[in-house]
Amino acid sequence: MKVLLLVNPFSSSVTARTRVVIRKALAGDHDVELVETNRRNHATRLAQGAAAEGVDVVVALGGDGTVNEVANGLAETRTAMAVLPGGSTNVFARTIGLPNDPIEATADILEAMEAGSIRRVGLGSANGRYFCFHVGVGYDAALVEQVERRASLKRWAGHPLFMYAGITTWMRHYDTKHPHFTVRYPDGEVVTDGYFTICANTNPYTYVGNRPFDVAPDTTLDDGLAVVTVRSLRLDRFLRVAIKALNGGRALRDDHAVHLRTDVDEVTIEGIDGVPFPYQVDGDFLGEIRRIRFRHVPDVLDLVLPTAFTDLTDVTDVTDVTDVTD
Repeated sequence: MKVLLLVNPFSSSVTARTRVVIRKALAGDHDVELVETNRRNHATRLAQGAAAEGVDVVVALGGDGTVNEVANGLAETRTAMAVLPGGSTNVFARTIGLPNDPIEATADILEAMEAGSIRRVGLGSANGRYFCFHVGVGYDAALVEQVERRASLKRWAGHPLFMYAGITTWMRHYDTKHPHFTVRYPDGEVVTDGYFTICANTNPYTYVGNRPFDVAPDTTLDDGLAVVTVRSLRLDRFLRVAIKALNGGRALRDDHAVHLRTDVDEVTIEGIDGVPFPYQVDGDFLGEIRRIRFRHVPDVLDLVLPTAFTDLTDVTDVTDVTDVTD
């Protein structure tokens, strides 16, 4: 197969040795070209070009932001995306069952490609931008902004940096006393006191070390979106919500500080009195906005999945990918 290995050299776990080893492994059975990204959204343009040139699979080696950009470049095409974990957390790669080591994950991806384990999956859409696993609105996004201000530390600090940013954001960088936005569903239901919302295409929301942070345990790539809104950031309530998420997440449905809906096709979030709120997409902070419309878009991306992750009777044979180029 014709394969593009798309690498973000600035990602936390990507080294020169990693790139060499992975390229050599992929080139054993495939025609491989390696390209590197050098700026935001570069991966999207490279992926779009690969699809236009009839590349069979784009292998994304980088963090979740790189994966998001590649997914946006390949959505609605017949070029498949494969994921290799190269960031500090690698939520999407781990969600689909890959090990958190990029070289180990390469063996699983090669096995999946050999088996034809490529499946058409759904993505979420936020104002037209696709996301693989979640969009965070409010407190979560403010936290990510603080992490990105210390981006040079991510390679070395990782999870401790996120914990530090979580504390400082709660104490100094986000208003925890007043709600920031409303959440509106097409059936007329409205949540008027949003402090922190996760719109999820998969579960978990993230990982704390090796432990999943579960907010909607039953949400998969085959379902609609899960929308989880935290309605209070009072410390005792917020800690209770966090503990429940670290213990499987199922108890969140019964928590009065949380509003949760699953299998959602569409939802809109609007700032209270038109005031903008922060948001992040698949772990990348994108600034502040006054309104976001979320949609679930089924069957939009061909994804290489580890053979242990899926029933192969539901998998598209990889030869089909090369036959459809328009």
